[in-house]
Amino acid sequence: QVQLVESGGGLVQPGGSLRLSCAASGSIFRINAMGWYRQAPGKERELVARIISGGSTNYAESVKGRFTISRDNAKNTVYLQMNTLKPEDTAVYYCNAHIAISARSGGFDYWGQGTQVTVSS
Repeated sequence: QVQLVESGGGLVQPGGSLRLSCAASGSIFRINAMGWYRQAPGKERELVARIISGGSTNYAESVKGRFTISRDNAKNTVYLQMNTLKPEDTAVYYCNAHIAISARSGGFDYWGQGTQVTVSS
């Protein structure tokens, strides 16, 4: 069993910053990738940022230069530093991790429960 627990969402004014955290726990053999997705009302869930085991990252075009994803391998935790937030960043943010629970497993996708980020004056 694997769990992802997110924290750090909230209400912030335009131009402000927030930092999201997501900690993975449970039967983890290897974490292949961790990332953040978001879903705004009436829209599809979209990738925000992702970091793979080797450290490579990729970002949605809309957040490049404003958001930074990082990972603490010792803590099985991924962070999303969000700066210069805009109203259009308002969404529920979901942590995602591709995790192998044994040496024989290629891995499965796991999701957090989601955390609300609201950017408004």
